[in-house]
Amino acid sequence: MKLWGGRYDVETDELMHQLNRSIPFDRRLWQADITGSRAWAEGLRDAGLISHAEWEALDEGLQRVAEEWAEGGFEIRESDEDIHSAVERRLFELVGEVAGKLHTGRSRNDQVATGTRLFLLWESARLEAALVRLQTSLADLAEANPDAIMPGYTHFQPAQPILFAHWVLSHFWPLQRDRERLRDLRPRLATLPLGAGALAGHSLGVDRQQLARRLGFERVAPNSLDAVADRDFIAEFLSWAALLGVHLSRLAEDLIVFTNPALNFVRLDPRFTTGSSLMPQKANPDALELARGKSGRLIGNLVGLLTTLKGLPSGYNKDLQEDKEPLFDTLDTLLALLPVLADVVRTMRPSPEAMRAALDDAMLATDLADSLVRRGVPFREAHHLAGRAVAAAERAGCSLRDLPLAAYQAIDSRFQADLYEIFDWRAAVAAKTSVGGTAPEAVREQLAQARVALAEGARSGF
Repeated sequence: MKLWGGRYDVETDELMHQLNRSIPFDRRLWQADITGSRAWAEGLRDAGLISHAEWEALDEGLQRVAEEWAEGGFEIRESDEDIHSAVERRLFELVGEVAGKLHTGRSRNDQVATGTRLFLLWESARLEAALVRLQTSLADLAEANPDAIMPGYTHFQPAQPILFAHWVLSHFWPLQRDRERLRDLRPRLATLPLGAGALAGHSLGVDRQQLARRLGFERVAPNSLDAVADRDFIAEFLSWAALLGVHLSRLAEDLIVFTNPALNFVRLDPRFTTGSSLMPQKANPDALELARGKSGRLIGNLVGLLTTLKGLPSGYNKDLQEDKEPLFDTLDTLLALLPVLADVVRTMRPSPEAMRAALDDAMLATDLADSLVRRGVPFREAHHLAGRAVAAAERAGCSLRDLPLAAYQAIDSRFQADLYEIFDWRAAVAAKTSVGGTAPEAVREQLAQARVALAEGARSGF
C-alpha cells in the first residue's frame, strides 16, 4: 500500500514509478531514518497520542527492522518507493496495524530532511577522522625531514630556497582550514526539521525541543516551511568538499611534478603507482592523478545541486530528491580518496640530493638585493642592481657565485667582497626567521602548532 494512494483509483504508470523511485540510492539512509522514527515514536508517546504498549511495539519493531538492515537481510521490494515506505512496510509486517500510527503528524518531507541531516552528521565525523590521518602523515613527513632544502616556486619558476618540511606543511594548513570549516557547518547541519510536517507544522503536541535533544541536534528549525525546503546544509557541505578537493588536487599536482624523473624530489611507494600496458619502464602516479581528477567531480556535484535549487518555489518539491546522489557520491569519493593520499604521503621517500641539485644561485638574487639594503640602498634600487648582476652572470655563462667581484663593482661600487657570503643555501634558509618563514626554528614552531591543532581536534571530536 502506497503511503499516499488514498485519492487515487489508478495505478502509477510503471515508467513513472521507476523515475519516481529513490530506494536504489536513499536506502543508505536506513539507520538515520529508523533513528528518527524511534525518536518520533517517543514523542508521540509523550504527547499521549499512542499508549506505552503501542510505543513499545513500534520501538521493538523498528529495532528489528534495523537489525535486518545491519545483517543484510532486509528485502527491498519492487513496490518500495523510498527508504521511508520500505521501513514502514516492513514495520507493518512485523507489528501489524499499530505501525499505521507511527506517521501521525509527520510527513516524508520533514522525515527525509531529518534523516539526511542525521546521516551527514555521522559521516562528517568519519570525514574529519580521515582528514586528521592525512594531516598526521604530512606532519610526520615534515618532522622526519627537517634539513632537506629544495627550490621554492612561484609561477612554477624557481624562486627561493626553502626547507622541504616548509613545503610539506604548506599543505597541512589548508587541510586544517578544511577541518575548521567542517566544524563550522555543524550548528547549521544539526538543526532539526522533524515536527515541521509537510510544511505547516503539526497540531498534536509533540515536543520538538525534546526531539532535538533525543537525536543530538543543537536546535530546532524556526520555520516549518523553510525546514522542509532547506538544502543549504547539503550545498554548504558540497561547497566544503569542493574546496577540499581543490586542496587535495594541488597537493597531488605538486607530487606529480616532484616525482617526475626530471626532478626526482620524491619517490612514491610502488604500491601507489601503476604500470603501462605498453611501456614496461613506466611507474605512473595514478593515485595522485585520480586525486587531481576527482576534484572536478566534487566541484561538479556542487554546481549540479545549486542548479537544481536555484529556481524552486517555497516548500518541498520533488526536485529535492536530486540532493542525495551528489551527496553520497561526494562522501564516497572523499572517503575513498583521503586514506589513499594519507598512505601515499606516509610511504613516499624524499631525495634531498636531487632537491639540492636543483638549486640555482639565481634563487639567491633576493638575498643579494637584501645585502645591499643592509648597506642603506633603497630596495627598489637594490632590486635593480641585483637584476643587473643576474643578467651579467647569464651573459658570462656563469653562476652568481662565480661572477668576479670586478663585474659586480662595474655594476655598482657598493657591492663588496662579503657579498659571496650569501651563497650558502643553509644560511639563506636560516635567515628567513619571520613567523611562518622557512628558517629551521620557524618551521619547528610551525610543526609544533600543527601538532597542537591535531591534538585539539582529537580531544574535541566532530
